[in-house]
Amino acid sequence: MSSDEKTQRAIQMLLDKQEIHEVLMRYCRGIDRCDAELLHSVYHPDATDDHGLFKGQAADFISWALKSLGRDESTSHYIANELIEIEGEVAHCESYFFAVHRRQAKDGTKEDLIFEGRYADRFERRAGVWKIADRQVVFDRSRIDKVERAFTIEQYVCGKRSREDPAYRR
Repeated sequence: MSSDEKTQRAIQMLLDKQEIHEVLMRYCRGIDRCDAELLHSVYHPDATDDHGLFKGQAADFISWALKSLGRDESTSHYIANELIEIEGEVAHCESYFFAVHRRQAKDGTKEDLIFEGRYADRFERRAGVWKIADRQVVFDRSRIDKVERAFTIEQYVCGKRSREDPAYRR
C-alpha cells in the first residue's frame, strides 16, 4: 500500500468518525428539543433500542421517549468519551453520557434526575450514510437532587423544547 493510499484511508476513517459523532450530537439535540423528526434521522428504519425501561424498535422508542419526557420541564444530554471502532460498513461506538432531567417532584417542589451511563451503539453505513442500527443503554449511576434554589436572568434567551429553540435559527 502506497503512502497516498494510507493517507486516504486515514482521512476516510476520520471523516467516518466525525459523521458518527455528529449523529450522536443530533440525537442529543433531538431528545432535548423533543424533535421526533430529528430523532428519526439518527436511526436506521429497522433499528432497535434498549433503554432499560423500553426495549424494541427505535421508532417506537422515539414515541415512548417523547411522551415520557412530557413530564420534564427540561432535559440536557451530554456526550463525553467516545470510542468509535470501524470495521468496514459497521462501527461499534461506546459513548459516555450524562443526562439531567428537571421535573416537578411529587411534593410539588422541583428536582433534578441525574443519570449517567454509556450508549453502546452499533452503527451501520447504508447507502453511504452512518446511522444507529442498535443501541444498548448501559446504566452506571443516578441520583435525584432537590432544587433548593434556581434563578433566571431575564436578559438570557431561554431554551425551548421544540423547533422554536434558538439552535434552529439560521
